[in-house]
Amino acid sequence: LLAVMPSVTRAAPPMVGQPAPALVVPELDGQPFDLARLRGKVVLVNFWATWCSPCRTEMPTLDAFYRRYHSRGLVLLGLSIDDAPDAARVHQVMRQFSYPGALASAARANGFGEPIAVPVTYVIDSRGIIRAQLQAEGPAGVSSQALEDAVLPLLARRQGR
Repeated sequence: LLAVMPSVTRAAPPMVGQPAPALVVPELDGQPFDLARLRGKVVLVNFWATWCSPCRTEMPTLDAFYRRYHSRGLVLLGLSIDDAPDAARVHQVMRQFSYPGALASAARANGFGEPIAVPVTYVIDSRGIIRAQLQAEGPAGVSSQALEDAVLPLLARRQGR
């Protein structure tokens, strides 16, 4: 059910419990996204692609979760692994959602590298540590429950600082 990327030599994916790697990329609207500048917030980085059915199916779930918790300090970036020539399709898809998107190919720094499979969502706590890596749970992608289980304790901890 996951879209598996062709075998390419790549860096090891970031590990849960380790500091999040650098991610600096212009959002589709031109705003800068720099993961290191988001300390103090809980950040989700969702890798997806326009051609990935589970990715597209889970995006409304991610959007609803983002809209519900953004005011509590949740940041979500939809990072498309589509090739640069497909940017128009990426823009078209992202217009349906309230969270920002970006093209991985436009990143100045992307320590996450190319994911082995999409969709995959990294959950990063307010101190910049990766706390979870969420994979699709079937054709519907990640569930609201999985997002709540991974993120809500981090938001609560952030509020209780």
